[in-house]
Amino acid sequence: MATSILMPKLGLTMTEGTVESWYKKEGDVVKKGDIICTISSEKLTHDVEAPADGILLKIIVEEMGDIPCKEPIGYIGESGEKVVDASAPAKETTPTEDQVQQEAQVVAPPTSRDKEVERIFITPIARKIAAEQGIDYSDITGTGGNGRITRRDVENFVPPIKAASATVTGTNAGEGLSGMRKVIAKRMHNSLQQTAQVTLHRKANVSPLMTFRADMKAKLGERLSGGQLSINTLLVRAVVLALKDFPEMNASYANGEHAVHEDIHIGVAVAVDEGLIVPVVKDATNKTLTKLAENITNITDGARSNTLSGDLLTGSTFTISNLGYAGIEYFTPILNTPEIGILGVGAIDCKLVFSDNKEIVEQHEIPLSLTFDHQVVDGAPAAEFLQRICYYLENPYLLLF
Repeated sequence: MATSILMPKLGLTMTEGTVESWYKKEGDVVKKGDIICTISSEKLTHDVEAPADGILLKIIVEEMGDIPCKEPIGYIGESGEKVVDASAPAKETTPTEDQVQQEAQVVAPPTSRDKEVERIFITPIARKIAAEQGIDYSDITGTGGNGRITRRDVENFVPPIKAASATVTGTNAGEGLSGMRKVIAKRMHNSLQQTAQVTLHRKANVSPLMTFRADMKAKLGERLSGGQLSINTLLVRAVVLALKDFPEMNASYANGEHAVHEDIHIGVAVAVDEGLIVPVVKDATNKTLTKLAENITNITDGARSNTLSGDLLTGSTFTISNLGYAGIEYFTPILNTPEIGILGVGAIDCKLVFSDNKEIVEQHEIPLSLTFDHQVVDGAPAAEFLQRICYYLENPYLLLF
């Protein structure tokens, strides 16, 4: 009996995926574990391995086709074996009678094109994208079976210019891009379109933090071997403590729903060859510095090697993006929606200042940039939250408790 190749579920929020490209064609011999295709979700791209030895009998979902998670995208079996389920509902071919009845429920309202008596068939994902981008899908000519409008039709649609003064909208976000880069472009554009983003900048005096690190290393020596005192680990800990003090910043807002979260899950932005992904330190509230360091190392290494499980790529409640390694001072991080806050971290700088005793001393400072959604949080509490992060960094022994 033929073995199904299923669309994987890469995270709790993933409901469907897109087949980006096939590396094998029908009739090819494959071995279990061979990379046979690449799929993409809202968060990342992912290689799909052959689940068994055999012949790639049938490709159900062609490239750029969409399908729900856990549904077959192809079949592997013995040469000459017949595939019974070769007409999976996700393939952009002529729909079955049941599909027609289901798709008929998605009907466009009457428009200026006078389509009162014409039913418009459109896939659910295509309808969703059209709604997000403000596209009247009655203007789109479908290329799927029975004239059905597909995701590709929506993404390739160029709306007619109705007036010389027409403004640019988000309908072309990501046009000309592919894979993860296209997903990132759309997410960034949507983030800016759907939120009222404001960024606050300030520096924290981390001279006490640097002294604390040196003192702890001198006293604990080899016991500190897991990055417990790295700047990234201490920053995550300071943010976690500040979020406990200001729970309104540990929240999300999307589609008219505002939720303040009890658990704190910190997203850590990581640059990879294909773009940017945000793996997550789960339940960061209850982790020691040692455990935080271990988790941060595991998720960043996993992100760069593309070996993270899907559940570690979703569910963050606040994100940190650190560009200090590149010598950047201040920048304007874009919200990782539906989160309402993200902290940008720049490079530590050393300068000479006057001490309280009027003596010239060295002072280490770290620039911080807090972007927040002004729809949900006002400037004053956001500034107090940023001040609280600085407070913990400037009083580093508090990070131990």
